[in-house]
Order: sequence, then C-alpha cells, then structure tokens
Amino acid sequence: MDSKNLLGILLLLSDFEPKTAKSGEPLPLSRSVRTTVLAEGRVPDSRFTQLLTYFWAHALRDVLYAHDTFKYLSWKPYCCQEKGKTDKECIPNIIPDDDPVHRFSSVRCMNLTRPESFQSVGCLKKDTVPERIVSSTPTFDLSQIYGISLKIANEKARLLEKGMLKYEVENSKLWPPSTKIPVNVCILNQKPYEKRCHDTSDEGSNSALGLNLFTIWTWRLHNRIATTLSELNPCWDDDRLFFTTRDIVIAITMQIYFYEMSPALMGFDNLVREGVISPYKEFRDVYDENIIPQVSLEFPFVQRWAHTIQEGKLKMYDANGNYLKEHRIVNMTFRTGYLVDNLEYITQGSFRQPAAKVDYIIDPDVAQTGFGPHQLAADLATSDLTKNRYFGFAPYIKYRKLCSGKTYSTFEDLLDVIDSQRIELLKEKYKNMEDIDLIAGIWVEKLVRGGSVPVTLYCVVVEQMLRTVVSDRHWYERPNRPNAFSLEQLLEIRKASVAQFMCAVGDTVTEIQPHAFFLPGKGNEMRSCKDIQKINLSPWKDFSCNGRNGKQNKNYEI
Repeated sequence: MDSKNLLGILLLLSDFEPKTAKSGEPLPLSRSVRTTVLAEGRVPDSRFTQLLTYFWAHALRDVLYAHDTFKYLSWKPYCCQEKGKTDKECIPNIIPDDDPVHRFSSVRCMNLTRPESFQSVGCLKKDTVPERIVSSTPTFDLSQIYGISLKIANEKARLLEKGMLKYEVENSKLWPPSTKIPVNVCILNQKPYEKRCHDTSDEGSNSALGLNLFTIWTWRLHNRIATTLSELNPCWDDDRLFFTTRDIVIAITMQIYFYEMSPALMGFDNLVREGVISPYKEFRDVYDENIIPQVSLEFPFVQRWAHTIQEGKLKMYDANGNYLKEHRIVNMTFRTGYLVDNLEYITQGSFRQPAAKVDYIIDPDVAQTGFGPHQLAADLATSDLTKNRYFGFAPYIKYRKLCSGKTYSTFEDLLDVIDSQRIELLKEKYKNMEDIDLIAGIWVEKLVRGGSVPVTLYCVVVEQMLRTVVSDRHWYERPNRPNAFSLEQLLEIRKASVAQFMCAVGDTVTEIQPHAFFLPGKGNEMRSCKDIQKINLSPWKDFSCNGRNGKQNKNYEI
C-alpha cells in the first residue's frame, strides 16, 4: 500500500489559496453550489441514532484538531464587516442575491477564516504540498483526552493518584475539572447559573455537543476502570494504574470505532474484505514499519459529509423513554454549563432519537444557523465546500480515478456513482467536470454497496483506516507490541460495545438496545443493562501482589 496515495494528489498550492476553474475563472459561489445540490428539510432516519453522530465526531477528533472554528467564531468574527476587507485571514462566503433563503433577508455574507498551514506560518516552504496545522497525534490514542505528550497529561489530565484523571463532583455526578477563570471558551453559558467549562488539554471538549458528551463519558470510564484495577491490584503504583487504564480505554474506543460504528456505516462484509477488520476474535498483526503513521488531509475532511445526517433538534427523554423537551443543537456549541442539569435527559435521547436521514437533504439549522447565536448566519456545508477549495484538493474526478481506476471524461461517465438527476444539478454549477469539488461530488453520490456512506467517502476512509492499523506499532490487536494484551485480555476488549459503554457511564442508563447506534426495534429491543455483555477486568489481575487482592469473589465487570 502506498502511504502517499491521497497525499500525493493534492494540488501544489502555496499558502492555501483557492483553486480556480479549469478555464481560469473563479469557481461558482460555494453557497450557490450547496443550495443547488443539497435540499433543506428535516427527515428522521429509520436506522441510525444520534449517538452514532456523536461518537463519529469523537473518533475523528482523536486525529484532528484545527483551531479554524475558534478562529472565525471568537477571534475574527468580523470577516463580513468593513474590517474584514483588509484582513487576509478572512475568506467570507458570499451569498448570491437569488439565494433561496437570504433573498428575503439582508444577509449577504457568512463569516469564515482561512485555514492555517505549516507553510502559511513559515515552518515549511510555500512550494510544497499544504499541510494543515493540527494539535493531535496521527494515531488513534485519545489525544483529546490524554493530551499529545506525557507532560500535558501530567499537567492537565492526571490526578497522579491511583491512576485516575482529575475530576470534580457536581449533582452527585463525576465531571472533568472545570476552569476557575471567569473568561473561558464556554461563551454561551447562561450566567450566573451555568458555570461549568472543562479545563482539559483539549479546548474542543467544550465545543460541539458530541465532543462534549464523549469527553465526559470517557473521563468517567477511565476513572471507573482505574478504580477497579486499583482494587484488583492494590500493589500497583499510580503510573502502572494510569497507563494500563489508558491502554484499555483506547482499545475499547477503537473496538467500538472499527468493529461497531464503521461496519454500521460502511458494511461489515466490506471492511472484512478490505482487511480493515478481522472476522476472528484472536490477535492479528499486520504491522509494517515502512508505512509512516500519518493522516491524510482528505480523511477527516470527506467525513464532513456527516453534516448531512446531523439532526438540528436535540430531543430529551427520561429514563422510561418519555419525551420531555427539545433544544436546538446549534445553540449547544461552547455551552457546557447547560449539561449540568440536563445531561441525563440528553444521554437518554442520544440512543432514542434518530439521526437525520441518509439522503440528499440537510437540516435547516445546520444549513442556516450552524453555530447558533455565535454567527448571524452560518451554513456548515457551504463552509465545508469553501475549505475544500482552500485546502487545495484535486478535482473530484481525480479521486474517482484513484478509487476505481476508471478515467472520467464526460459528465455521463459519472453515472456509475451519481444518478442522472444529480448529474444535471452538477452541470448547472460546473462548466467542466474537472471543476467539480471533492465534497460536492460526495454530496450527490450513490451509497457504497452494503453500506450507508457515499462511495468516494468510503474509499478515502478505508485507505486511512488500513494505514492506521499497519503503521501503529501500539495497535491494540497486535500480540507483540510493547505491553501487549494477553489473549484473555483481548477477548474481553472484544466484548466492548457502545451499549456497554453507556451502561457503564451514562446518567440513569439502566436499559438500552444492544446495538445502540441503531434505533430500538424488532431484533434490537431495549433490555436491562444487566443483560448487556460486559467487560471483565479479572484478566488484568496481578498475582505478584502476594494475595493482597481483596475479595476473591468480587465482580470486576465494568
């Protein structure tokens, strides 16, 4: 496998300047393309839950964190104002006069700022492939929880006692520590009552709702496992407890991501055939020291397609499944304080509420307000398309050739992956098929056979997942990695599921459907958490503790 398959087809553009059409003219306005090829509306999905979209964001955050969002929400919110005309960092989305929504308003611009690269800040030469600045490691290691270095982990995350993470208790619930400074990123908190704002190594933990929820839940899971291991092995010191717990939590998360969420979206049989996952429970070792651990710029970007299945309304339920109230998800970004009194209802809703349907429709809130009161107007999909151009991605058809081996010469050649009606929509906006933007092509694609994601998204994601597995010498399924799991321990990790995860750390979760990324129904009925398969930590028992292991018959399940 060539690790530069995707990276090598980026256009060599300096300083993230936008690409132009093949004719040399500007490409059609991003907003105009988006409103042409993606309709707006609210259609609930009949299969997937909101929990899937939350976990999806959490998993991606592990390998990507760019401060673009903070930049244009907080640091440079003026790009549509006079001041923005002279700021090179501003790249606002222009709204055409005939916009289907804003022709009835005075809004003619949506705020946005330029992505930063190592080239734009002078770290790399400008005649090289643009490399976006991120603050995450290139491997799946929960760097958003544990930080990107031991120094950061010790300073921001670790309690340095019994292997635990720092924590606070509020409303009888465990929370990550909250910042004590009055000025923080939780700018939508309704003061003076909503005060909580996570003080972690990752500011993004306070941003999008899914990231916020899984920060809290993963924090709790770590401390629950560390506490159990401490009881199981009282002779272990803090370091051994912490690093063993971290290893287990990372493995659980990856088991859910690779073996539960990804098959739900891309098809189990597809991923087995591609070699991304194994149909067997034993060890597998496909490590290749010649493959460099790296994440292509396209990998997290194409998954912005998930904005099309993001539900705009947050529905809340009690533990008995009774609907209580709803809130706009777009108003939850940077409002951690709201969770204190509502987390249990949001938690219950996460696996009871459907995501938006997998179709060619985007939720009005996602398409019109995006970040709620942070901006007068924001269309997340339009911003995605603009970033597509500033990242310097090759034309959509180049990715199609990479994925299929087929050369595309006319619009009609795309009929193998795009319906004729949607090809006509592309023709309305793009004069030449080589002008089609990567994300625009993905928006209108057919779904991969046996899965629920567009075919090119599938191709890009599978390539990265394969590279991740073969390049990570600490990958949890390897038998000979440093501090590898025993087979008995790995078999316990194999039991991990998002339902088991929610039963362990979710507020008031006493029953749940066993396949919690899917809506409850026939064959996936709600059941007691007592009947959800659990992970037993007994295989981590250290017999060198000389019998000081407490009660021998104690249940060490989580």
